[in-house]
Amino acid sequence: MSRAPAEYRTAAPMGKLARLPAFFALEGKRALVAGGSQAAAWKAELLAAAGARVDVYAQEVGDEMRGLAAAGASGAVTVYPRRWESGDFAGAAMAVADCADDAEAASFAAAARACGVPVNVIDRPAFCDFSFGAIVNRSPLVVGISTDGAAPVFGQAIRLKIEALIPKGFARWAEAARAFRPRVKARALPFRGRRNFWERFADRAFAAPDSEPSGSELSALLAFAPAAPEGSGGSVALVGAGPGDPELLTLRAVRALQSADVILFDDLVSAEILDFARREAKKMLVGKSGYRPSCRQDDINALMVSLAKSGRRVVRLKGGDPMIFGRADEEIAACRAAGIAVEVVPGITTAQGAASRLGVSLTRRGEARRVQYVTGHAAGSDGRRLPDIDWASLADPAVTTVVYMPRATLPELVARALERGLDPQTPAVAVERATRAEERVIAATVAALPARLEAAAPTGPVVVMIGRVFADCVEQTAGESPLRSPAAPENQRRAAQA
Repeated sequence: MSRAPAEYRTAAPMGKLARLPAFFALEGKRALVAGGSQAAAWKAELLAAAGARVDVYAQEVGDEMRGLAAAGASGAVTVYPRRWESGDFAGAAMAVADCADDAEAASFAAAARACGVPVNVIDRPAFCDFSFGAIVNRSPLVVGISTDGAAPVFGQAIRLKIEALIPKGFARWAEAARAFRPRVKARALPFRGRRNFWERFADRAFAAPDSEPSGSELSALLAFAPAAPEGSGGSVALVGAGPGDPELLTLRAVRALQSADVILFDDLVSAEILDFARREAKKMLVGKSGYRPSCRQDDINALMVSLAKSGRRVVRLKGGDPMIFGRADEEIAACRAAGIAVEVVPGITTAQGAASRLGVSLTRRGEARRVQYVTGHAAGSDGRRLPDIDWASLADPAVTTVVYMPRATLPELVARALERGLDPQTPAVAVERATRAEERVIAATVAALPARLEAAAPTGPVVVMIGRVFADCVEQTAGESPLRSPAAPENQRRAAQA
């Protein structure tokens, strides 16, 4: 049974925004501030820092506002020792006020709006057209944070976290980017060439955030940007999406998703992981499902090569790690035969993810000398004939065995392993949808596991793990329902947050 690759469209539109984030260009423009308080002075300082000429109208002027006007901030701050008047709003880009009560706030907001001026009244959101959030300043790199007034202290706490994450040297890199942009534009590079340069620029900034970016260094980066026609220079990246939890994506995987033009993804890849891709990227489902309609591997290879030849950056997104039962060798060979640049971005394997949730070391000292991965996927079209397996190694009591795609063939696999000497009391676990919110785990002896797995009727991907290291898992479920999720509290928390 086969199916054709199909474009994936996000089912749900963007979620509701309490506020639309926007950044005003105020250089050389006039802003009006009413009030001489400390709060009004802080807003006047922000406006002046953005280059605005700030006119302050206040009958009582505090020390902070006087000091600001005397200091000669980035934009001029002029204090008029009187109450604002309707005519003062003419020509203003925005208006801010610190009002004593709602009546004064309503009057100020009405006067501003009558002149078409957006208005903010400090600590009175009902009268505001826009709000000020917490700011991380690495200008010209600026990060704004808003909680829509719900929790300003929480917003400040988030600001402190982001402050710690963004080196102060990024201000120099952002300024260098602004200064260098005309040179990049003058090269008349195609889209891929421009993106190539800015990706290399970002790589360099992250590698040396506190260094001073020089013109010669940026020129060297620009020399790598291809000036080839738009229809050339495509590439393919085989990217591991991990077992399901989007928090287990590697940073390199996230960067690949954010730079992709087209993403070819499997059925095992969750929508939450696709959310990391840039919105403009085309997403196509090329799923391969056991014993159900699947895209033919030859069709996937041909599509991948065709897209890359047209100049696209293609990400082939696979569940787990692309090099573990992911037919990566066939896709790499197809790319190399076509002269397409191909790279591999490894991911956390399903076995690693499942073991982490169970809290079990797959190589526990004294109990497991090695770990082996085998596939239970049927070799025949009937879906029941097992592939070649080294049965002696499967029966070794000092090995941890991980069986991928085991559901259809697990009864025969276990039966034949028992015939070859596998102890029927060997502990085993089956994990469905490992690391996801709906993860389920069955723990039993290996002899009992096939029947228990069949009774559980899993509908998602399953991995089976066999070995002495899982003894505690079996003991913990003695006398209990065989179906459990050891990571349930954490998974439920993430599901609730989503």
